[in-house]
Amino acid sequence: MNTSNSAAASRATELASGIEGLVRPRTVAIIGMSSKPGSAGQVVLNNLLAAGYSGVIYPVGRSGGEVAGRRVLTSITDLPAGVDLAILMVPAEALKEALVQCIERKVHSAVSFASGFAEMGAAGRAQQEELAQIAKEGGVTLLGPNTVGYFNFVDSFHVMLIDLKSAPQLAADSGPALAIVAQSGGIGAHISASLQARSVPISYMLTTGNEACLNLSDVMVFLADDARTLVIVVYAEQILSPGSFLYAAQKAQANGKRIVLLHSGTSEKGKAATSSHTGALAGNLAAMSVAVQQAGVAVVETLEELMDVGQLLLRSPSPISGGLGVLTASGALCALTEDYIEDLAFEIPALSADTVARLRPELPDFLLVRNPLDIGTLIAWKPQLVGSAVGALLADPAVGSLVVSLPFADPAMGFDWMESYLAARQDCRKPAIYVIHGEDRPLTPQLLQLASAGDIVLMRSHERAVRALARLAQCYEQWTRPVSVDAPVRYTGLPKLAMGTQPEWLGKQVLAAIGIKTPAGALARSCDEAVSIAIRIGFPVVLKAQAAALSHKSDAGGVVLNLADERALRVAWGSIEASIHRAHPSLVLDGMLVESMSPRGLELVVGASRDANWGPTVMVGLGGIWVEALGDVRMLAPNLQRPAIIKEILKLKAHKVLEGFRGQEAVDLEAVAAAIQAVGRLMLAHPEVTELDINPLVAFSRGQGVVALDALIVTRAPS
Repeated sequence: MNTSNSAAASRATELASGIEGLVRPRTVAIIGMSSKPGSAGQVVLNNLLAAGYSGVIYPVGRSGGEVAGRRVLTSITDLPAGVDLAILMVPAEALKEALVQCIERKVHSAVSFASGFAEMGAAGRAQQEELAQIAKEGGVTLLGPNTVGYFNFVDSFHVMLIDLKSAPQLAADSGPALAIVAQSGGIGAHISASLQARSVPISYMLTTGNEACLNLSDVMVFLADDARTLVIVVYAEQILSPGSFLYAAQKAQANGKRIVLLHSGTSEKGKAATSSHTGALAGNLAAMSVAVQQAGVAVVETLEELMDVGQLLLRSPSPISGGLGVLTASGALCALTEDYIEDLAFEIPALSADTVARLRPELPDFLLVRNPLDIGTLIAWKPQLVGSAVGALLADPAVGSLVVSLPFADPAMGFDWMESYLAARQDCRKPAIYVIHGEDRPLTPQLLQLASAGDIVLMRSHERAVRALARLAQCYEQWTRPVSVDAPVRYTGLPKLAMGTQPEWLGKQVLAAIGIKTPAGALARSCDEAVSIAIRIGFPVVLKAQAAALSHKSDAGGVVLNLADERALRVAWGSIEASIHRAHPSLVLDGMLVESMSPRGLELVVGASRDANWGPTVMVGLGGIWVEALGDVRMLAPNLQRPAIIKEILKLKAHKVLEGFRGQEAVDLEAVAAAIQAVGRLMLAHPEVTELDINPLVAFSRGQGVVALDALIVTRAPS
């Protein structure tokens, strides 16, 4: 076990009993109880009693008196020692004192709803950090502040600020369930209610709020060991403990469980909104996404996907191997599906000859046997055709998942269709979604009960169903793509690099040492030396000013291209010296780089960066000005093998240009992938490299390789 895993495992062990005390306590103290009907303390108490909590409850409030037949203690100091859970109903200004008194009474766990801490700015963050330190030193597992509470549906124990009336308990025989962890109470409640409306069994819903002490990674580790939980759905605004998060993902995967993650703050406005909500500080989301996907987490982009993919993983945990099968009763829907499937990087494969032969006798001659499959209005009087078609599609080896998309029908007909569907897929574990159109029209209780009993993933939107299966397929592809598992070997022959930004000439020595070709040339420290180099490598040449502080040479007039002879080179030398002096009067150049002019090719950008928490990521996209203009890039794990790298490159929006477009030859993808693989190894084996940018990396036609025309490398002191 590495150091990070060891620390995460140690933290998980320390917190396990505290989290257990939060979700299934034997004794509970409600601090801040008022005898006034409808007060927050009474709402919490009523929720506990309505759910059937049978443990001991100690109301604590300054006014004393009696609530629900229980004497209200007037001080925390009156509590017996060792209460499992203190529910702190006090405002922000009274929270510190209450927490200290709970520690004196050896309370094990606490939850605080109070707002007014990190989400309010620096002063509030300082108060929150003080609370965290007090809780840690006092041995109290603190949830919040700024949480709305949590549900334990397994044991019917609910700590919430709203009057629940009743909350469904997870049936003992319901099988595996889905747990929800959210840093937003509103989002957590929305996911829980939406999935329960679909009859999805929920084990827990916990909202972590500002996470002064207990964070979502800690809760995930706890749930990874929970016997009733198979899938963990997570909404995050900031992952405070990357090591614990990755440890939770590894633990869940080892226990046969999956985690689905939606992280907000991908836009600048989203980051600002996140900060004002829970006081979170958004980090490097691209690095986070790459790292957690490598650890087996399903990363999604919308709330709909979060719920849909979570439900799919719960109902059909088998991996998707193959494309999408589509069964409808509408030719128009077949055409629409073909229209938008292309943007999802998901395939609708052709049916095998065996599948066509199996289906042909079932359908009239005017209906084509193809995928998507339109079975027309025949099902109105032949409902068993639904099952026949479903069975044939699921048996096709090219079909890895299935959408059955049928119209809203009268209750008896709709019931017959669903029964036929259920019978056909009873022994098949390929992911499948059953869609009933007319999403604004309610379904009958009998139909919903049949769907629930049959563990059907039921949706009302065809497009949403297709997108969910496409996302799930992408996740399985990411989890199974080939990576290098051996420890990276450091490169030999690298030049000695100072800390900070490196000049281009040194960066290109690094690239040459890791096997990436650069133009012929050398650094000249005088004009005469530049002429000698140019004569040796041959004209035409390019001349570039060189200094670590001159990362944008062109902007300062530091680059002249296509110099055809000695006279042109000498003129360019003087011109560059004058331009640099005007732009940066005090800058001392290392010299000037003289290089052969490169032939034309497709300009790409290959980059890499190292996040302090999540580690290195590699990036590839169209180069030159296009990387900023279009933003068409793919973020890659640094240990991907070449076949996986090529697959990712071909997911660029500009992939047609790479494969040959309008008479142009396809570029040398093997050479591009080799360069990306070399950059990944550099980032893994050399922690002193924090950033690398090759822009452009010129790719030539197949078999002709690549050449790096510019290189920027940033280093730090080796760890």
